[in-house]
Amino acid sequence: MISKELLDILCCPETKADLVLEGNFLVSTDRETRRRYRIEDDIPIMLIDESEQLDLKTWEEIMKKHGKAV
Repeated sequence: MISKELLDILCCPETKADLVLEGNFLVSTDRETRRRYRIEDDIPIMLIDESEQLDLKTWEEIMKKHGKAV
């Protein structure tokens, strides 16, 4: 589990946007890139080349769930 303290200092390596924790993923709050980074054994894999780009609808649903403006 990612601690609140770690989540507060992590950011998207591509855009420097904040991240939200969604299951075993960290999701960028940046609307343009919509990057999702996986977490393996409690270690975030923050490599752009290994991230996924979410479709807009999925990203918006995650942002709404976490109280972020879309």
